[in-house]
Formats: sequence, structure tokens, C-alpha cells
Amino acid sequence: MASIETTIKQRILAIIQEKYHIACDDMPVETPPSPQLGDIALPIAFELAKQLSKSTGQKQNPRKIAEAIAADLTGIDGIARVEIAGPGYINIFLDRPSYLRQLMQPWQQPLPAGDKIIVEHTSVNPNKAAHVGHLRNALLGDTIVRLLRATGRRVEVHNYIDNTGVQVADVVVGFLYLEKKSLDDIQQITGKFDDYCWDLYARVTQWYEQDAHNLDYRRRTLKEMEIEGHPTALMADYISTRILNCHLDTFDRLGIRYDLLPRESDILHLHFWELAFEILKQTGTIVYETTGRNAGCWVMKAEDKHQTSDFKTQLSDTSPQTSEETEDLPAREQPTYDPDKVLVRSDGTVNYTGKDIAYHLWKLGKLGVDFNYKPFRTYPDKHETWITTTEVTQQTRQTRPMFGFGAAYLNVIGVEQTYPQKYVKEALARVAPELDLSRSAHVAYEKVALSPQACLELGIELQPDELRRQQINMSGRRGLGVKVDDLIDKLEERALAEVRARQPDAPVDQQRDVAHQIAIGALRYFLLKYTRTTAITFDFQEALSFEGETGPYIQYAVVRANSIFRKAEAAGLRREPIDSVPEESLRQILNGEDGTELWSLIYQAGRLDRVIDQACDSLEPAFVAKHAFTLAQRFNVFYHNYPILREPDQSRRTLLLAITEIVERQLRRALAVLGIEAPERM
Repeated sequence: MASIETTIKQRILAIIQEKYHIACDDMPVETPPSPQLGDIALPIAFELAKQLSKSTGQKQNPRKIAEAIAADLTGIDGIARVEIAGPGYINIFLDRPSYLRQLMQPWQQPLPAGDKIIVEHTSVNPNKAAHVGHLRNALLGDTIVRLLRATGRRVEVHNYIDNTGVQVADVVVGFLYLEKKSLDDIQQITGKFDDYCWDLYARVTQWYEQDAHNLDYRRRTLKEMEIEGHPTALMADYISTRILNCHLDTFDRLGIRYDLLPRESDILHLHFWELAFEILKQTGTIVYETTGRNAGCWVMKAEDKHQTSDFKTQLSDTSPQTSEETEDLPAREQPTYDPDKVLVRSDGTVNYTGKDIAYHLWKLGKLGVDFNYKPFRTYPDKHETWITTTEVTQQTRQTRPMFGFGAAYLNVIGVEQTYPQKYVKEALARVAPELDLSRSAHVAYEKVALSPQACLELGIELQPDELRRQQINMSGRRGLGVKVDDLIDKLEERALAEVRARQPDAPVDQQRDVAHQIAIGALRYFLLKYTRTTAITFDFQEALSFEGETGPYIQYAVVRANSIFRKAEAAGLRREPIDSVPEESLRQILNGEDGTELWSLIYQAGRLDRVIDQACDSLEPAFVAKHAFTLAQRFNVFYHNYPILREPDQSRRTLLLAITEIVERQLRRALAVLGIEAPERM
């Protein structure tokens, strides 16, 4: 539990400062493999021994250091005893009744405080419906935002909209030259517009393949889109904005919201790059090459070319190489591996890394200019999403949130962008050395592919060699992918059938609400339970399963806990406060024959705050997902082993109900961090 662990850590850090004059910001905390070995294990003495041996020139004994620290830990409320194990582990045994009572105290969400962190995620090209590959980005980003807020950080959420790229241009080409539609015609299209454009985008790709000269229409369209007020630019703006609204609808089904939608077109029209270009030149961050293969280019020189070359080789072994495999990524995710990073090509055009540097200078308040802003969407809960604009509006810092000016940024972008993202951060460090970039990071993740069976279920024809593969990469050009809305619909359909079978008399609206909660729980958990750098092969059977390590399994544990409370109330059994149990009785039960089993469940529930901190520090939501599943498993064993409502002993029944309440509360908190609601009934 955070409070007692925080107290212990603060005390030990103070002891280290007093005894050894070594300042530590933090220290590792471990959980012993068995409660018989303690509840908290601290290996700090080993690191101290190394440091002291180095500073004094004499070898230090970790066990003696551990004994000296342990001697000063006596008298801390909540600690039962301290033991030294092996060569120098400090094992702490917590006072079980004290810990239980502390855990029963109401939990308060910390208020946002400190410097602002800007989290950018989703960033789907606004040219067609979002698919499950995009969804992994959005879910990781949204859950990291929830983790940060759960630990009291102040967060601003961005969804970068590349509304001027090739992908949008290709859809415009489709409407103009394949379907011969005007803007008025496009505005009359009904139904799901992003689905319509999904099919059109695939058709345009086939059209290019039929005749390479058709690519001339793409080049023409891209140029016209850059001319403010041009009919093609107006069409592109309408298409991208309408699809953006579709995307917001899709992600809202999963509880994902944004604070700001920065648009690529506004970065171009407000000349962010030109300003950044001057800053980069003045600070010597980029140089103009006059010879070699980069002649005529403005380049960021690699500080260590040998390391960069090795890094390039590693990436090329693991990253997609073909345009078909990479074209469906957000434009800033296209892989490039120059040893020296070219920002401005010899023809004078800036690449995405260059524009990204300009955007990040703005993010951290170092560009000297700002966007204009206007409200884009207000949700039923009053959350407002804003969008950038070149228009001069009446909105001022007094009438809108203050965007940008972050102290740190987190970018959720695919692992294939590791190399360009490295140069974005390096450019910021060179331009503004006063910035503390230690908290800023590229949050990398691997892709989601499809199993051959998933493709067949979607009606996608595969070649014989593809049927033999373990996975099929998604491709917007082939129309190959699972649309997020279609996936949610499938999940809700299956969940609704299950809910109707279990709750046939429930109102229809209630059945649909529960089915939605179960479906979203299944989907979010499936994509969050894997560590970020694990490639996922999407398979319907696994994703839709409600058994095993799934979101619905954890949701059902919460429902079970609630059913105990309902049955207790129906039986006239009052839920007495834990303070009504005499101290001696509580201590006797928790240290008795099955006390260790009960204590293990209590302590597992209490570890949630530590797990959230660990997940937040490592930007790894999978830690919370695994913890929630393990806690649900242990609770289900507890549920079967202890018939709470038939327990004749009042003190023991009160304790069992208190444990149920603790687990129910902690599971709800863990699910909330994962963006999952727990239904009242399933």
C-alpha cells in the first residue's frame, strides 16, 4: 500500500543520507516470493555497498549495512518486524491488522498538480475508417493518460491530424477523377463516410497500379491542397474533417477523448517550420551539405555514426520495408534510416521529422508563436475538444484552455519510428539545452497483424502462400484490416446474446448497456495485456473469449463481489465496520491457520498503488492488466473457499466482507485505469 511503503522509503532514504551522506531519489522495492519471507524486500544495501566501496577504497559488507539500516526502522507504525536475509536483503513484515484498517480508508483521486505533460496519441490519417492497428495506439495512449492522472500528473492530450498528406490526397483523387464528384456531391453522401472512403482508397490504389501515369493526379492534387482557398484544398478539408468526426465517434465508443486536435495544414499555413528552420540554423543544429550524397540538403549530423549505423541495422531487421506494409501508418510513422538525418531535401522540401521538430518546439513553448483555436466538439459530460485553425478567432487564453507550454511530452508512435523520434528529441536538446527532456519519450509499440483465420472470417481472399503464414499484415491499399467499429459491433453482438441468456427479464436498454461494457472490456484488455513491444496477431476467437485472461473475467469478479453484498443485505446481515472487530480477534484470525491465505489476498489488493506507479514510470499499462487479472483469480479462489454468508462467527464474517470490499474497490480502480467499466450484473 502506497502510504506505508512511502513512509518506509522516505525513512530509509533519510537514514542513508544521515549515515552515509549519499542522496538517493528512489530505491527498488520488491515483493518476496512467500509471505513467510516478509511483505517487502529491499535490496538497497547491495547498491550502497558498491558505492561505499568505490568511495572509500575498502570493500563494504552489504549485510552489515542492511543491519545498520534495519536498526533505525524500529518504531514505525505499521511495521511488525524487520529481518535481514541472505547476504543483505532487508525483509519487512507489516502489521496485518494495521495494514487492513488503513486499506479500508476511502481512496481519493489525487488532484492534477505539477508541470504539464503533453501526451500525443492516435494520429490516424483522416482518409478512411480506423482499424484495429490504429486502435492499439489509441488504447495505449489513453491508458497512459489515465495512469498519469491516477498518480496526480497534469496532462494535455493531443491527436495530431495529418490532413495534407498523401493518404488524404488519394481519397480526393478518387472523388475527383474516379467518381467525378464535386464537393456538393460528396456532401450528399449518406451512411458511414469513413467506410465509404475505406473502399474508395483501395480502388484508387488499384487505379494507380493499372497505369503509373495516374500518379500524376496525386502529385497535382497534393500541390493544389497546399493552396489555401483552392477548390481542391476545400474538398480535402471537408473530407478530412468529416472523417475526423467519424474517428472521434469511433474512439468515443471506447471512452477515448482528446483535448486538442493540432492540424498539419495549420502548421504549414502558420509557417511553424520556417520559424523552426531559422532556430535550427542559428543554433548550429543543422548544417548545409555541399558534397556527398546529401549535397544540397540541410542535415542534422549524427553524433556517433558507428552507433547510428548499428541502430539502423537493428531496425532494418525488425521493421517493415515495403511500401504496402508501411503506407497505412500515420505519415510520421514512415521508417527512414539516414545515418545523418536529412531535414530539408535538396529540392527545398521539409520532411516529416523537420515538421515534427517544429511541432515539438511549439509543444514545449520554444517556438515563439501559437495556433489559433476553436471548439470542435463538446461531449455529454461537458468535456471539450478543441482544434487548431489559421482563422483569427475571438478565443483568448481567458476564454479557452492554454494549450502547449508543456514541461515534457510523450509520443505514442510505432516502434519503426524510433530512429526519427530520436532526432526530434536530440534537436530539442541542442536548440534548448535548458529543457529537462528526461521525462519526454517516444512510447514505442509493435504492430497488430491478422491471423489468416481472421482474414477469412472477414471475407478477405488470401493467396495460398498467405494461408500458410502465421500472420497477415494489414494494408489499407488492399482494404485488408479489421475496422474498429465493425469489431466493436461484433463484440457487442456476442456479448448481448450472453447477457440476454443470463438476464432475460432485464430491460432491453439495460441489456445493451451491459453488453457494451463487456464488449469494451474484452477489447481494451486484449490489446493492453501484452507489453508494448510484443507484436500482436489479432484473432477473433481469442479477442472475443470471455474466459481466461480477459477483461470480462475481471469484470465478473467485481460482479461476484457485488452479489455477495446484495445477498448479505437480502439476508438481513449488516456489514459491520472493521473497527467493530476487537484488535485481538482480528490479529488472531490474520495470524491463524488460514491467516496467511487471507493476508495474501489483502496484500495483493493493496499492491495496486505500487503497480500503478510502476506502470506509470515504465509507461507499460500491461503491468496493471496483469495485476488486475491475478487479483481477480485470487478473489475467485477466495470466493469458492469461504462461504461468507454462512460464516457463523461475527468477527470472522466481518473480516471476510471487508476483504471482499477491498478487492471490489481495487479491481474497480484497476479497471478504471485500463478504461474498463464494471457492470453491476453480468
